[in-house]
Amino acid sequence: MPSVELTPPEAARWAARAGLPLPDDRHAAVAATAQHIHSVVAVLRELDFGDTPPAGAYRAGKEKRDAAV
Repeated sequence: MPSVELTPPEAARWAARAGLPLPDDRHAAVAATAQHIHSVVAVLRELDFGDTPPAGAYRAGKEKRDAAV
């Protein structure tokens, strides 16, 4: 899926649409942060979790400590 970079004006428009108006000096920072998050999520979507059980299947218990490494 090709990724189009989010521009500062678009970031401001999306933030305003969500009810979060941004000061003018924050548009570029928000656009860069949103672009970074999008790139990380894109990588995660490519991972194959085939046989990985869901988090609900994990049972947290006391770990057996072993000093040997």
